[in-house]
Amino acid sequence: MKTELSASEARRIALAAQGFAARRDAGSVDATRLRKGIDRLGLLQIDSVSVLVRAHYLPLFSRLGAYDRALLDAAAAARPKRFFEYWGHEASLLPIDCQPLLRWRMDRARRGQGVWRQLEPFAGERRAEADALLARIEREGPIAASDVAGTKPAQGMWMWSGAKHALEWLFWAGLVASTHRRGSFERVYDLPERVLPRAVLQRPTPNEVDARRELIARAARAMGVATAHDLRDYYRIGPADARLPIEQLVDQGTLVPVRVQGWSHQAYLHQDARPGRALEGAALLSPFDPLVWHRPRTERLFGFRYRLEIYTPAHKREHGYYVLPFLLDGALVARVDLKADRKRGALIVQRAHVEPGAPADTAERLMLELRAMAVWLGLSSLAIAPDAAVDGLAPILAITVEEGGLSGAEMPSNAAKRDPAASSVDRLPDESGQVPDEGSRAPGAAQAG
Repeated sequence: MKTELSASEARRIALAAQGFAARRDAGSVDATRLRKGIDRLGLLQIDSVSVLVRAHYLPLFSRLGAYDRALLDAAAAARPKRFFEYWGHEASLLPIDCQPLLRWRMDRARRGQGVWRQLEPFAGERRAEADALLARIEREGPIAASDVAGTKPAQGMWMWSGAKHALEWLFWAGLVASTHRRGSFERVYDLPERVLPRAVLQRPTPNEVDARRELIARAARAMGVATAHDLRDYYRIGPADARLPIEQLVDQGTLVPVRVQGWSHQAYLHQDARPGRALEGAALLSPFDPLVWHRPRTERLFGFRYRLEIYTPAHKREHGYYVLPFLLDGALVARVDLKADRKRGALIVQRAHVEPGAPADTAERLMLELRAMAVWLGLSSLAIAPDAAVDGLAPILAITVEEGGLSGAEMPSNAAKRDPAASSVDRLPDESGQVPDEGSRAPGAAQAG
């Protein structure tokens, strides 16, 4: 096996491992193919922002093409459960066989470790409050925070009620599990034995090193080639916790140390990784897509500096509120700030930026992807705001996406107002126990590796 890779080879390996080497076939995505897509990635990140569509739907669209989102809803809700929600990368939908591998994280949460600072007291001096809620769930069945009397929160993400904090700690500690999310995106909690398959709960709990070794092996398979920092970030594992598992995977031959031209850190190639065919095709990527969620890796692979600006004041945003990178023939060549205006039935391009050196047909092929996304989202038209005007992408009031014909000439200047920043409750804490605005990490996971 090669011990040195060019930057181009590394990029092709990464894209193939992430499922971008396969051809997207419209109308051919069934439940089996959907499940295989999730298994390949290892997880789908969940996020509360809904200005376009919930984040967990987008990675499968980017790789498989248009599919019925009800299939994913059904897969997540099916009994016995094949997927469950827990803290993977951030809040994530994970294959059910991953549950034993994350029990070490649950055990730490029970000790008040690795959780948001606001939750730590429920592992100690406020444990009785959490136990009372747990007893109520045992007696009465599934509940959400809004079902608990006196739980109306104050304004803001971190002004939750005590009941909400207690439920979140119980969830983190594995003492309750999420049955589903309501239409409001609120989690509903029940006892694990009433949610998760008995066969999974009865599996022996692996020791922490073995569990993290398997998680890192899954991350390596999903990325193809990666640095230690990349491998840790996939499941938010700290540097001290990842060091021995990575060494063991190298000794086993699962990971092969390689040098990637232009990378300043040691890289590791998964034993099954292959560069795949020359990559052709286009895809719009969620900000929470596994291909781009670790921003240093995105910059290393594609020379594409990418930051999430949801929490940045509007007047300070460089590229927009909810910005999707545009992948074209194996390169990130543009980015678009998108919003689904469901009342108007329009997909709105609020801002657009084309990267230097992008192919001449970038705007044309981007338009095709935007139309495909609009159709997939059930939106009848595509609108381009004046701020999105670039070469080949002119401001328009609306294009009827099914027919591609113009139904208006120019977008009014006030037609693309942005949503206020959404409050996400689906992020892991940093070392201080808070959730940072961008690139959030589990405790200890932010250092370079």
